[in-house]
Amino acid sequence: MSKNSQKRQELYAYTQNRELSWLRFNQRVLEEANEKNNPPIERLKFISIFSSNLDEFFMVRVGSLFDISMISPDETDNKTGMTSSEQLDKIYNAIPGLMKLKTQIYESVSEELKKYGVCDMSFSELNSKEQKLIHQYFKSSVLPIISPIIIGNRHPVPHLVNKALYVTALIRDNKGKSAIGLIPITDALPAYVKIPDTELRYMRIENIILQWIPKLFGAYSVEESCIISVTRNADISFDSDKFEDGEEDFRSRVTKLLKKRDRLSVVRLEIDRNISDAFLTGITNMVHVEKRQIYIDPCPLNMKYVYRLPSELSASKKQALLYTPYKPRWPEDINPSYSIIDQIRQKDKLLFYPFDSVDPFIRLLNEAAQRPDVISIKITIYRLASSSKIARALCRAAENGKEVIVLMELRARFDEANNISWSKLLEEAGCQVIYGIEDFKCHSKICLITMRNKNRLSYITQIGTGNYNEKTNTMYTDLSLMTSSEEIGEDGTAFFQNMLINNLKGEYKRLLVSPMGIKKAVCELIDEQIKKGAEGYICIKANSITEREVIDKLKEASCAGVEIQLIIRGICCILPGVPTYTDRIFVTSIVGRYLEHARIYCFGKGNDAKLYISSADLMTRNLNRRVEIACPVYDNEIREQLLWILSCQLKDTAKASFMMSDGIYVRKESQAPVPFSSQQQFMESSLHKSTQYTPPKENFLKRTLSSLGNIFKSDKSQ
Repeated sequence: MSKNSQKRQELYAYTQNRELSWLRFNQRVLEEANEKNNPPIERLKFISIFSSNLDEFFMVRVGSLFDISMISPDETDNKTGMTSSEQLDKIYNAIPGLMKLKTQIYESVSEELKKYGVCDMSFSELNSKEQKLIHQYFKSSVLPIISPIIIGNRHPVPHLVNKALYVTALIRDNKGKSAIGLIPITDALPAYVKIPDTELRYMRIENIILQWIPKLFGAYSVEESCIISVTRNADISFDSDKFEDGEEDFRSRVTKLLKKRDRLSVVRLEIDRNISDAFLTGITNMVHVEKRQIYIDPCPLNMKYVYRLPSELSASKKQALLYTPYKPRWPEDINPSYSIIDQIRQKDKLLFYPFDSVDPFIRLLNEAAQRPDVISIKITIYRLASSSKIARALCRAAENGKEVIVLMELRARFDEANNISWSKLLEEAGCQVIYGIEDFKCHSKICLITMRNKNRLSYITQIGTGNYNEKTNTMYTDLSLMTSSEEIGEDGTAFFQNMLINNLKGEYKRLLVSPMGIKKAVCELIDEQIKKGAEGYICIKANSITEREVIDKLKEASCAGVEIQLIIRGICCILPGVPTYTDRIFVTSIVGRYLEHARIYCFGKGNDAKLYISSADLMTRNLNRRVEIACPVYDNEIREQLLWILSCQLKDTAKASFMMSDGIYVRKESQAPVPFSSQQQFMESSLHKSTQYTPPKENFLKRTLSSLGNIFKSDKSQ
């Protein structure tokens, strides 16, 4: 073997392609739909999540690979050495197996739902009375709205909207000439129609139109029909465009690019059934896709409607078909009767969403909006809820004369329109809205409240791992640290000053800020553990890890004997357990009721451990092309809480999977009668020490970490 071949083999021995790793993550999402312990409609939701995840994957990742294959065909992935075309081949080969699994699971879940009277009906399954009602509904409410189109010389192919549904037909005139008929399913129509006087028997709108399609094209006869949907490349690179200096110009340009997104090239065609070669040829000539881009999917091509189904159920059926409702708790260590600011001044506070409520943070903002000693509120916004209490608190503060600076990221993918709307409302209320740094998305989660008392400044700084979005705060696991640390407050001040003058090279005492600070610091922290050899320890909880430099540094640590536990929900490009490379690396992935989204970095054991929470995954984009923040945690109780979170996740045997050295995941096995679920533990046991929840101080850390052997044991100096 030549030296170059040997070097290449070593370079890729312990890494895998990010796209294939992501597909394996989405398979784990789909497998949750096959878990019999999950309630039936929740299983249906997991299929919907799998489908929407795959939609975005095609729109963004596959779309960008197509662009790269045309612009830089020889460019290779630094984890596997594959070109973009080779990656596309692997992706298109992997998808059919996933679609087959999806169909099997969907059919199984549908059969289970039928036992409870929840049925997606075909017309032939309805009785004569129900058929008559559907027929009447079609004539009165559907027929006046739909617009059948015949594709021909006088009727060119219309623009097929990304992910919209189209009832499509192979039609023939009285002279024997064939054509394609098309009926767009407009948003003015409901996704389904409930059959009256039933628990929840319903018929999807596309199937209703299909039933009457033979009568919708006049003198043309309908030979075949189906439902189709196209997926378009949506990877618009806002950063590559040079915007004008004015903020209004920037906002206008983003708005125009959003309109452009829907007209990009097709990367996937979905058809809901097998059709004849003649019909397929007619559709592909219309859509312009390759054979490998065509997928037959008998499941509903748009499953967003499943989130509406619970509202149709009786209380008893909800109990049987849905998760037991969980209401986020008010943390016991924060007294709602007293000033939140004063309590944070006494001691740092940590919120753990969705188990803790976001209300204390909203209360903090509302209090800051009213307090006379508060002079400013500065915050970064990446994604907001469509109805945002957080944004309204900021507006209230500005209306009360506070300086409110909002660093709004308009380029948050698929949330751009919502952010544009909120930026206008915030400006109208008197907030100063800025739009970040050109070429670098601002993904940081920081809110800085500045107070002045007798000419002395003080700060409350909130730093989080997730967005300021009350909706996702009830769905994603995230951390929110609120501190009165003077040094962190001063760093927060420096951060916003740097963002206002486009300075990415600012210096900070405590905070780590990318694109300059986080990767460098993480590598240095790994080096510290490398020096300890077998006494070293690293535990990183994140969504994804793709950055080659960090991967190589972790491999180096493994070779030095450092034990490395990675809790990575999604993409993980480092392969664990590869002999001589990553023997000491272990990878766990947890997919459960809530989306695992918190990021925790832990370097070392016991009192010597250095702990951070961060907005950044260890991905190339986060570390090199985004503005992110990692914040050190110094409060002893909060450090204990973070270690407890990590220990519970590593003990999980209910929703956790281990990655093997070939990238395949296997579910963890449990010796206990009931598998241990970390998310269930978080719902049942509060993080916070209080009269309601006071774990024995002397034994708390030892007890919660003992199941991990030596992973978190204190050193001899403790």
